[in-house]
Amino acid sequence: MPLGSRFDIFSTTSNQIMPKKKKTGASVGHIEGPATKTAKSHHTGPACLSSDDPAGLFQSLIHPMGQEEFFRDVWEKRPLHLQRSDPANSSYYQSLFQLSDMKALCAQGLEYGTDLNVCRCVEGKKKVLNKVGRVNHNVLSKDFHQKKATIQFHQPQRFKDELWRIQEKLECFFGTLVGSNVYMTPQESQGLPPHYDDVEVFILQLEGEKRWRLYSPTVPLAREYGLEPEHRIGTPTHDIILKAGDLLYFPRGTIHQAETPAGVDHSTHLTLSTYQNMSWGNLLLDVFPSMLFDTMQSDISLRQGMPRRHLLGSGGDLDTGKRMADMLRGLGDRLESGAVAPNSTEMRRDFVTSRLPPYIQNEEDIAPAGKIPALKDSVRLRFRDHIVITVEPNQERTDEATELVVFVLHSLRNQREVHMIGRSDPEEEDEVSQGLRFPVSHLKALRQLQEVEELTVAELELPSDEAKVNMALALWTESLLEVCETTI
Repeated sequence: MPLGSRFDIFSTTSNQIMPKKKKTGASVGHIEGPATKTAKSHHTGPACLSSDDPAGLFQSLIHPMGQEEFFRDVWEKRPLHLQRSDPANSSYYQSLFQLSDMKALCAQGLEYGTDLNVCRCVEGKKKVLNKVGRVNHNVLSKDFHQKKATIQFHQPQRFKDELWRIQEKLECFFGTLVGSNVYMTPQESQGLPPHYDDVEVFILQLEGEKRWRLYSPTVPLAREYGLEPEHRIGTPTHDIILKAGDLLYFPRGTIHQAETPAGVDHSTHLTLSTYQNMSWGNLLLDVFPSMLFDTMQSDISLRQGMPRRHLLGSGGDLDTGKRMADMLRGLGDRLESGAVAPNSTEMRRDFVTSRLPPYIQNEEDIAPAGKIPALKDSVRLRFRDHIVITVEPNQERTDEATELVVFVLHSLRNQREVHMIGRSDPEEEDEVSQGLRFPVSHLKALRQLQEVEELTVAELELPSDEAKVNMALALWTESLLEVCETTI
């Protein structure tokens, strides 16, 4: 279904999945289902995010809907509202973050702008009420209660271990960054005007209730944040009340606004966001320059000169366009045949150096593990989902012919404290980047380790036993490899 057409919404209670649509003239938050049979779900139990397996954790996030159905019918297509009345689920959600947590957090030296914003929607516009410097909890509390301002707390996974665990597993599941914000809004107040985001959004209602109004996108699958005035967005496609324990998902580009209803002391919700700059267009922007450069080495037509006076705009535009179209088709043919390979180096590097480290609270758990690998030992990768392999030019030999090398990058020693916030000093960012460099001849052996659960060092596809042991030792020293325990 095109994004510009009517959205469907699913409301689920107990172990049922039922498509729902808004009834004309219904009261706020009322959702009436069509006269169709209810689809039974085979999932049981509360939707607490308790699994240590990335796929299992995501399954619990969208419980009781299955992953296949979600990615086929919902992802990037329409909103999903999961109503959950299970007290255990509501209690678990509340444990992730509460308004009362802000007092202790302010004592840790939070800064306005960096760690939180204080804002309110006034006459359709966002009014920022930030002070300067450190956040004082008494002042923050007055702004919240007396000025009815929303507290937008940035990236709480930096402070909350359970959110660190959840988001690290979701980054493994999606293969891209997962950020979060907590929004705390007093009753009869709204923090932000109608807008749309450039991320896929999962809303977890932690405390109280919040009224959400969703509208058809003016920019489907938007690639940047945007505001929309009330007169342009029309009537809501959905008008719902999220209660503690509920989940709401909507695709990037979905216009939305939310307010805490009268009679509700306050609302606290967590926004999990992902898939920013993860479109096919972003991939093409990443891979095309290097792919074209590599093809120029072997295709003389790409090295021939442009027409004279082309840069002066002296005619020939139609011929130039046709010539470029032919070249692009030729490049497409080479790509399809495997003659050239797409290598998303920058996207991979950005992900692995910016993401959360593994959810490990003891430093010794990231140290090299067990015995040093020998030729006869069976070995396997550690922290497999935190490793990225890229093939890049060797930047250390700029005065010679281009030489390709293999980088094994990882996020084991990334710092959770700067996740999705970044560092003020770019040089400091480079200092914490982790990884190993190997000759391009080691690529096959590295791919072996990625593709199998375990193998012996002797089975690595390298020309000599010395090279096999040296590569295994380098990976072991970097905590990326371990010797498998033998069982008798």
